[in-house]
Amino acid sequence: MSDQKKLVIVNSRGFDDERSSVAWSIANAAVASNMDVTVFLVAAGVDWVRKGAAGVARLNPLDPTMNDMIGNFLGNGGRILVCPPCAKVRGYDESSLIDGATIAGAPVMLQEIQQGGSALTF
Repeated sequence: MSDQKKLVIVNSRGFDDERSSVAWSIANAAVASNMDVTVFLVAAGVDWVRKGAAGVARLNPLDPTMNDMIGNFLGNGGRILVCPPCAKVRGYDESSLIDGATIAGAPVMLQEIQQGGSALTF
């Protein structure tokens, strides 16, 4: 096991909830602190990684744009997993999602926790 601490952030919040911005802010702070971070998007949270969606939202005017936060997270080595049933019910498949977002179920996310990861839920 690596000495790098693992963090899993489960985000169920979408465009109507400022807690989404908080989740992405914490994810960015964690990768900037050299943590191995996985964001697992469920329910309305999966909408953040639909192509073009984050470019139209800014939940907190004091935060960077959501598009920038998600891009920075991925650019700094963060990993995004998308709940398969949550994507399917919205009509999303891999081609609907931004580069870097992967449809993968709870077992993949739970592997991170089994390997010593902490979890935060929004």
